[in-house]
Amino acid sequence: MTDAASGGATDGDWEYVYRPRWMKRAALVAVAIVMIIHVTFGLLLDISYTGVNVDWADKLSLIGVGVLISAVILYLTRARIRVGPQGIGVLNLVSERVFGWDEVLGLEYPEKGSWARLVFPSDEHIPVMAIQARDGELAVDAMNRIRELGAHYAPARKAD
Repeated sequence: MTDAASGGATDGDWEYVYRPRWMKRAALVAVAIVMIIHVTFGLLLDISYTGVNVDWADKLSLIGVGVLISAVILYLTRARIRVGPQGIGVLNLVSERVFGWDEVLGLEYPEKGSWARLVFPSDEHIPVMAIQARDGELAVDAMNRIRELGAHYAPARKAD
């Protein structure tokens, strides 16, 4: 197992890269709503006098809070899975982990799960947030493509 920001590899070094589509669309809608609300209330903050002095610093601060919330929402769109001869790179929220083909047993989708997971020996697994149920047929195609590449690159395993 290798923990690396990107392992020094670019997307061009990988044979297949998949990112979730539904999460990106949902995040963009959420960012638009958050920014519309914060900009509107920020600009209209002093429309009527309530006994509190409101100046431009207060207005900009409210808009700045909207920008920070939007940045956190956009951070959730980082999920990605990359597949190539060197293994599988899984980027969830914090960091990318690259697993060699000799470590990975497969990719599965739990019956009641929101996203797929990589399976390792000894009943271990990690979530793959990039392959989500809400992506529907795109997620199924991604899993099939990753399994094809796994069959091509992974070493043959002995039956126990």
